[in-house]
Amino acid sequence: MTDFAQTPYLSIVIPAYNEERRLPPTLEKIATFLHSQPYRSEIVVIENGSTDDTAGVARQFARERVTASDPFHIEVLHSAPGKGAAVKTGMLAAHGEFLFICDADLAMPIEEIAKFLPPTLKRGSFEIAIASRETPGAIRYDEPGYRHLMGRVFNFLVRRLAVPGIQDTQCGFKMFTRDAAQLVFPLQRLDGWSFDVEVLYIALQHHLRLVEIPIDWYYQTDSRVRPLQDTLNMVRELLKIRRNGRRGIYSTPAPQPTGGELPAV
Repeated sequence: MTDFAQTPYLSIVIPAYNEERRLPPTLEKIATFLHSQPYRSEIVVIENGSTDDTAGVARQFARERVTASDPFHIEVLHSAPGKGAAVKTGMLAAHGEFLFICDADLAMPIEEIAKFLPPTLKRGSFEIAIASRETPGAIRYDEPGYRHLMGRVFNFLVRRLAVPGIQDTQCGFKMFTRDAAQLVFPLQRLDGWSFDVEVLYIALQHHLRLVEIPIDWYYQTDSRVRPLQDTLNMVRELLKIRRNGRRGIYSTPAPQPTGGELPAV
C-alpha cells in the first residue's frame, strides 16, 4: 500500500472549468503516466464555477480508477471562479516536492513532464520551469496563424510591461518547487487569465531562477480563451500588475492556509 503520509514527489494541479468531456481522458493519460514512474504523486483537480458535472466526473474517476495500491491519489477541490483562482487554490493545497500546473486539455503530452524534473533538470538549478512554445526545439502543431500572431503581440506587451526576457508566459504548463510555490502564490492577486504573468512577475521580483523548457504543443479547437475579449482584459491586468509592483503589494506574503486545509469536494 502506498504511504501518503510522506510527501509526494510530484503534484499535478489541474484547473478545470466545464471540463466534464475532456477531463476523463486527460486523467486516464496522466494516471497511466504516473503508474510508470518510480515516485509517489498526486493529482489535484480544482473545479471553479462550472455549470456542468466537472467535479462529478473527477470524483467518479477517482473512485473507479484509483486504488490503495496505486502510486498516486486524486483530490477534487472547489475554488472561486477564474483560472487564476483555481490554480492558486490548487497550488496552496498540493503537497508535492514539485508542483506542476497542467491544463485540462493536455495540449502538451504528459510524457513531456520529464523535461521539468530531475535528472533532466539539475536539482537546485531552478525554482520555476515553464513550458515554452517559442524557445528553440519547441514545436507547435495545428495552431491557426491568427492565434499565433495574437499570442506574439501579447507576449511583446508582457515583455515590455512586466516580465522581460520570457518568450512564452501563457503556456498552461509550469513547474514550481515547493518553496517557490509557497513564496509566490500567497502573493497572487489576479483570478483571471493574466495570473501567469503575475506569478512570474512576483518570481522575478523575488529573484527566483526561471527556465523555459521547449515542448511539443498541440492546438485544441475548443480552447476556453476568447481571443479579443480576453486579450483586452489581459492588457488591462498587465497594467494592474505594474501598479501592484510599484506599490509593494508583492513584497510581503499574506497568511494563507497550508496544504491540505481546503475541503475536498
